[in-house]
Amino acid sequence: MRKNVFSFKNLLKAAWVIYAMASIIVWVPQIDRLLTKDYDVISEHISLDDGWEVAINDKKFHNVSLDAFHFPAVNTGDRIVMERTLPEDWELTEAVLRLYIRHSALEVYVDEGLIYEYGFDRIHEHKTVGSGYQLINFPQEYKGKTLKIQMYLAEDKVFTKLDSVQIYPWENAYRVIMTENRLPLFFGGFLFIFGLSVCIMTIFAIVFSRKYVRLLCISVFSLCMGLWTVCYYRVLIVFAIPLYSMSLMEHIAFYMAPFPLLLYLRDDVISLGKKVFRILYRILLITYILAFGTAMALHTFDIVHLAAMLPYIVVLLVLCLLFSFVVEVLNFRGSKTQNRLYLLGVVLIVFCIGYDLTGYVWERYLGDSSLMAVKGVSSIGVLGFIILLFISFYIEITRKMMQDLERNSLIKSAYTDELTQLHNRRYCMEHMRELQEKKITDYAVFCFDVNNLKMVNDTYGHGKGDILIKSAGEVLAETFEDYGVVARMGGDEFISVIHTSDQEIIRELMERFQENVRRKNQQITDLDLSIACGFALGNETGQEIEKVYQRADNRMYENKKEMKMAAGNVR
Repeated sequence: MRKNVFSFKNLLKAAWVIYAMASIIVWVPQIDRLLTKDYDVISEHISLDDGWEVAINDKKFHNVSLDAFHFPAVNTGDRIVMERTLPEDWELTEAVLRLYIRHSALEVYVDEGLIYEYGFDRIHEHKTVGSGYQLINFPQEYKGKTLKIQMYLAEDKVFTKLDSVQIYPWENAYRVIMTENRLPLFFGGFLFIFGLSVCIMTIFAIVFSRKYVRLLCISVFSLCMGLWTVCYYRVLIVFAIPLYSMSLMEHIAFYMAPFPLLLYLRDDVISLGKKVFRILYRILLITYILAFGTAMALHTFDIVHLAAMLPYIVVLLVLCLLFSFVVEVLNFRGSKTQNRLYLLGVVLIVFCIGYDLTGYVWERYLGDSSLMAVKGVSSIGVLGFIILLFISFYIEITRKMMQDLERNSLIKSAYTDELTQLHNRRYCMEHMRELQEKKITDYAVFCFDVNNLKMVNDTYGHGKGDILIKSAGEVLAETFEDYGVVARMGGDEFISVIHTSDQEIIRELMERFQENVRRKNQQITDLDLSIACGFALGNETGQEIEKVYQRADNRMYENKKEMKMAAGNVR
């Protein structure tokens, strides 16, 4: 039967989705304007991009404008010296010199007086120095003096263009950086917090069910990309984290990110049913694990730093994305909504990461930063990808839960008596067989028979007889269910197998049974419930459980005869 997609419930869900999207479209620009309303004021600065004398190793360049100056990519051990005279007409107090360095040790002089240095101790120890903003206190005595900046390269092919040099009022320097990188800050922070919180919860959930593994993959990927975003755009500078630590976290997070994606893809590869894709998947997964492990080992022993391994990891990342794309395209034929969402997410993340990666390469090797006008595009793409993955996981987990519910319902119906909702004969026989196989003898079997059922059915109808049977089932469940299994064998016959043969406990149960029968007769007018009972112990003769059951059944019929003789009308 075809489901009605225009049901009230589905329309309500669609209305909520539209409302949420409309709210985002309306409020995000409003919040952005609120954050940037005074940006024009706080971003006022003095630019030092013109009039430089630059020396790259032995080559000298005169009257250089930084925004138009390009040179071949510099390598480890290269030295860059920049000098210019500071004008006499500036009036600055409590200013900060803002530089952006890339894998370089740094010295800053004013008239040969050293005012700042960074990274030389790490270079001497062959450790990474990192990249990022350097905010340097600018001396008040500066008019007419010479500003000299020296950089010593620690990695190969680091850059082909010098970054802008600027002076800001101290109170605005950090705020300008945070405002300029507000998108990476917001989206990266959200991805990190979301990934961390979901990851912690999912780790505990996996203990109970493996179906949450894919949710763990999503959360770890979100965690990695969130950490990479806030480190790559250096917004963690406000926490005084060293540049080399931020660079280390940036590269580790970026290198780890494809691993949870590959694990997430495992079920989709298996669902294709094609051996060649399973082989390719294993090769790609093992290759990536070996590459990541090798990169970490080389960095740990300061042989090759993580930054130098970036081109190779990017190639593996591209291969992972292409493989994911092909797998989901093939799965797309199966018309599964979650596959289509994943495919859309892959397209989105490839576009966004490709944009940022192209801009990064363009700026690093060609010196053109125009493609990086919009920052944090990859974090937006990752956030969209995470949302699509989460929706895909929700659809999949809902489908699996419905299947589990349907399967459990079928199992329950196969082992449950419809009228009394007790276990049925099949369940009881399997339970007794299990006791026999485990050679357990510490048990007792009780057999029951509802008296006068035939007479009630003939006189008052089967409706009244059903009430009698249900009442008998309630009495037996209330009495024996805490000690073992209670089941309806069929018609007016019931059975209970309790997991003890202690005579004192059995005596107490029989007294409680008789009391519960009396109470049930008091609760329901004209019920007249009467139940014959007989029991046998598993350790009486050491016989098989079938014979124990037969002995209990015989004793029940003896009790039934006694009750018949006492009442004169029991049937």
